[in-house]
Amino acid sequence: MSRAGYARRVVVVGLAVLLAACASVPRRSVDQGAALAALAQREAQAAAEPDWQFSGRIAVSAEGRGGSGSIDWQQRGDDLAIRVSAPVTRRSWRLSRVDGWTRLEGLEQGPAQGPDAEQLLREQVGWEVPLAQMSQWVRGLRARGEARVSFAADGLPARIEQGGWRVDYRGWDRFAGQSVPRKVFASRGGASVRLAIDRWQAPAGASLP
Repeated sequence: MSRAGYARRVVVVGLAVLLAACASVPRRSVDQGAALAALAQREAQAAAEPDWQFSGRIAVSAEGRGGSGSIDWQQRGDDLAIRVSAPVTRRSWRLSRVDGWTRLEGLEQGPAQGPDAEQLLREQVGWEVPLAQMSQWVRGLRARGEARVSFAADGLPARIEQGGWRVDYRGWDRFAGQSVPRKVFASRGGASVRLAIDRWQAPAGASLP
């Protein structure tokens, strides 16, 4: 056998061994039932601890409009306070909801108020953000209503599909002994909301400032 023929034979045998080895490595599957049970347990614990906050970065786009900046989100049950600062435009606004009433500050024309936080944000800033659902999704939980959940190999949600939105999780951290998302990408049609969470924090107090 020539040297060239011998070399080809070595390559073929090597590839066969490599393929056999790859085929023999079992793929790690996810126990869907166990993953759903663990998710339900996390949701029950979150319901008992409704106060939380985080800081990070946000990028929003919808129908050619959008923006980005740093974000601080404080949640106290159904009440919330969200502050967004855009370094490019050097502008910031603050959305607060207390006892079901919403106030949006930082607008050129002065503060705006109303009962619907999502509508207020959409009309005044042009941002399409499903705030009610996002307060759950950002913690890796399902919002109210039907949802389809895909899990990663570690048993944590990789994707939640709900209300026409697709929410992808691109990494997780640990905070206070719990798994918390690090990157959350939500999209529906031409609308998208991307969150990169830099720091989860313990609640600062029982009420919002």
